[in-house]
Amino acid sequence: MMGQPPKLNEVPPRLRSYARAHRQTMPRAEALFWEQVRGGRFDGHKFKRQVPIAPYIVDFLCVSARLVIELDGEPHETETRRVRDAKRDAWFAQQGFKVLRFSNDLVLGNLGAVMSRVEHAIEGRCCPSPASLREAPSPAEGGGARAQDTQQVSP
Repeated sequence: MMGQPPKLNEVPPRLRSYARAHRQTMPRAEALFWEQVRGGRFDGHKFKRQVPIAPYIVDFLCVSARLVIELDGEPHETETRRVRDAKRDAWFAQQGFKVLRFSNDLVLGNLGAVMSRVEHAIEGRCCPSPASLREAPSPAEGGGARAQDTQQVSP
């Protein structure tokens, strides 16, 4: 069809179905992380899981921060896999994404540290969270107008 812009992320059906299948069988670390971020629970930031970004599938994606979270198990500990992961991370960086990698053991053993790093990465990459934009600023916290600020003073 003429006049339609090309799709930005043309994903082959095989890759889409592979991602869909992986959403059904998450490792324990991924399920624990997902519980923290699903449905905007993480300060209002929306995450998606097992997202195809051709030619890859990412474990978790925060679109607003262009942040990819990868949780790595034992297969990622080989030298061959580390090299492949580094090339993959470089490709994502060229596309404007930041990639954070955490071992499954770290997620299971110190989820607080993982979430803190994710929060710090988001703060450095995007605008305020959608949740914070819905809350009215408090005059006591330096936001909003106070009655004395809105009165006109005669000279």
